[in-house]
Amino acid sequence: MNDDVRNIVLGVAAAGISAALGWVARTYLWRRGLRRKRAFFGLPEGSESLLVVNREAGRDGSVHRFDVFALLELSALIKGCGSLAQIVWHDTARQGFGERTEFCVGGPFSNRRMAAHLHSMLPGVRINVDLEPGPDQGAFQIGRDRYRVEPGVAEYALLARLTTEPGARPVFLFCGQRAITNQAATRYLARHHEKLARTHGSASFCLLLKVVNSQAYGPDVVELVADVTRAAREPVPPPAPASHRAGG
Repeated sequence: MNDDVRNIVLGVAAAGISAALGWVARTYLWRRGLRRKRAFFGLPEGSESLLVVNREAGRDGSVHRFDVFALLELSALIKGCGSLAQIVWHDTARQGFGERTEFCVGGPFSNRRMAAHLHSMLPGVRINVDLEPGPDQGAFQIGRDRYRVEPGVAEYALLARLTTEPGARPVFLFCGQRAITNQAATRYLARHHEKLARTHGSASFCLLLKVVNSQAYGPDVVELVADVTRAAREPVPPPAPASHRAGG
C-alpha cells in the first residue's frame, strides 16, 4: 500500500469515526431532552393524560375553533412524549388529580373543572364571569391587581403547572379571557417548555401572559407579564379599609 492509498483509507476511517461520534452525541442529547420533557409534563412513555375541554358559551355541545386549535397543539406535545391523550368534557371529568397529567382549557365561565381548580389551587385568582357587559367583565384579579380585557387589543391568560404533592402528575391550566387567548397560552407552552423546565423544574408555577393585538396577529404575539405564583396561591387579601379624616 503506497502513501496515497494509505492516506485515503485513513481519511475515510477518520470521517466514519467522526460521523459515528456525532450520531452518538446527537442521540444522547435527544434522549436527554426527551427525558426532561417527559419529566416536566409528567408523561412517561406509554402513559395516559386528560385533555379537559370546555363548551362554547351559547352553543350546546360545541367547542370554539380556537379551543380546538389549542387541543391540537397539546396533542402534538403529548404525542411527542410517546404518550396517549383522552379528551373529556369539563362537566364529565369527575375525578381527582395527580394520577394522570391533565391539560385543562378554558375559563371558569364555560369550564367547571377550571373553576374547581382555581378555587382549590389558585385561591388568589378571581375572574369576573358576570353576564352583564361592563368594563370589568372577564377581568382577572390576582391579589390586589386587576387586568381588564381590551378585545382584540390586549387580553390576558393564565398558564399554570400545578402539583399537589411530590411525585404526583401535574395539572396544566390554560385559562384565558377569550378563546383565542387559551390557544395563545398553549402555543406559549409549546414554544417555551424547555426554558420553563429549566426555570421551574418540577415545581408549581403560575404565569400571567398578555396577548397583544390578536385581531391582527392571532395567538402568536404573547408577552410574559409576570410570574404570579405567590399571589395566585394565597387567598385574595381583604379590601384596604377606607381612611377617614377627623372633622375640624
